[in-house]
Amino acid sequence: ILPLTSDNIYSEIQKDLIRPIFISSMMASDTFLRDWVLTGEKDVEQLTKYLSEVKTKYQAITSFFVSDSSATYYHADGILKQVHPDNPRDSWYFRVRSMSKLYELNVDKDMANQDAMTIFINHQVYDYQGNYLGATGCGLSVTAVSQLLKTYEERYKRHIFFVNPQGVITFTANNKDEKQKSIDMIEGLKEIKSTILNQESGSFSYERDGHTFFLNTRFLPELGWYLLVEQSLEEEMNPLRKTLLINLTLCLVISLIILVAVQRTVSTYQQRLERMAATDKLTGLNNRHAGETLFDQALREAVRQQSNLSIIFFDLDHFKRINDEYGHQAGDAVLASSAKAVLSCLREADIVCRWGGEEFLIILKNCGIDDAFQIAEKIRLTVAGLTVVFRDVNMLVNISLGVAQWQVGDNEETLLMRADSAMYRAKSNGRNRTEKG
Repeated sequence: ILPLTSDNIYSEIQKDLIRPIFISSMMASDTFLRDWVLTGEKDVEQLTKYLSEVKTKYQAITSFFVSDSSATYYHADGILKQVHPDNPRDSWYFRVRSMSKLYELNVDKDMANQDAMTIFINHQVYDYQGNYLGATGCGLSVTAVSQLLKTYEERYKRHIFFVNPQGVITFTANNKDEKQKSIDMIEGLKEIKSTILNQESGSFSYERDGHTFFLNTRFLPELGWYLLVEQSLEEEMNPLRKTLLINLTLCLVISLIILVAVQRTVSTYQQRLERMAATDKLTGLNNRHAGETLFDQALREAVRQQSNLSIIFFDLDHFKRINDEYGHQAGDAVLASSAKAVLSCLREADIVCRWGGEEFLIILKNCGIDDAFQIAEKIRLTVAGLTVVFRDVNMLVNISLGVAQWQVGDNEETLLMRADSAMYRAKSNGRNRTEKG
């Protein structure tokens, strides 16, 4: 029961806590925000209205943007202040500006909300050339998060709390004494602390005060915390012992029905959320927003495991000509058919997304440059064999591809740049070909 309950709780957390991370990422890549900064931050009311809309639409406690060029802190009600490196309360911004990752979670006081303790998602913002523009994001009330955990505990009858990678309890529902307390100070948990913190998920049992407890753990990479769900054996088993012999058969049937219903409900709901946030409607592939997140995760995994990682970057040859001669609906038909053909050439673990317009990115885990080149050639030949029929017009499709492999020191930008350069070299060399970067 505990792993199933833990999965249900994880799905709830994805809905309630991880959603703001995607919101902040969306804000950071929003063309309006970047264009507003690049044109000189002239109309403050425009930005204020934008931040207010984000705050209202996504039910955040705050939304903000700090400009690096003007050092101005904007939020949903207007200009809050000017940030300064000598002000301790502004240290978060200068930390975000210099960090290597794109976003962070930070618990701090919100000056715009009477210093209410808030979980901020701080996300870096870059212009179209990769120059740093500032930091944006939104916030959740600490009280609201604690209330969410309390709701989960009441619903599932489990003790639920988060710990950071150092084992310090960051959030819990009720016991304030537990917060900021390390799990190596808790009987039963201290003996398995290192095991918990050195694996992404696990199930454990231990004794505390003469009682048996079960624990299910899961690392949430989006939050950078571990989710711990604890269950007391005695509390769970006492009512069951009284009715087990009489209702065993009935309970088995009901449990199976509930299991199927819950799995279907959770799976359907989660897939619907993921599709809404991460799917390109035309092709059914991952969109660029999801692709950037998956690219970042794949690169981190390759760095951590020192494994091979290759990418393929390609676009359709003479796509503008198709749109000009036959219309955008014909172009859409070509894109959809090409995406379907590409998928037929890939492994189940491979990741493909529509990067923008007629450009596509394929991420190949545990794949070297030579194997990636062979896959690219297979894709090229498959697409070249397509005949897309639109309103009795037969259209032939060709693509040019660039292949690059992760090397030590690469980040997403440099790796993608090498694949992009290889693709343009393929176009320069006659199109309908693959080049290595």
